[in-house]
Amino acid sequence: MTNATAMLSALGDPTRQAILDKLTHGPLAVGQLADVLPVSRPAVSQHLKVLKEVGLVIDRQEGTRRLYQADPEALAVLRAYLDAFWERSLAAFRDRATDDRTGEAHD
Repeated sequence: MTNATAMLSALGDPTRQAILDKLTHGPLAVGQLADVLPVSRPAVSQHLKVLKEVGLVIDRQEGTRRLYQADPEALAVLRAYLDAFWERSLAAFRDRATDDRTGEAHD
């Protein structure tokens, strides 16, 4: 799943933001994440499940443990969504500023 709106919704939780931030530096196991975050292993697992469901995180089995990492393709989708948002916002601001200089009225 690569729905930017779902990704943003999942990242509305500060713990999930912190987990994703850690995973952008490289693959980690649940225990490694729990060691550096103020939440339990089961809580980390639940947050990872949400991040995986929206496509921000991928996992792979390595020996006896499962490693998680940020999905670069999903991050690219999120980046493109945010870039488009800012481009629209800045264009609207530019248009408004241009209208104000020409003296056009607004509702």
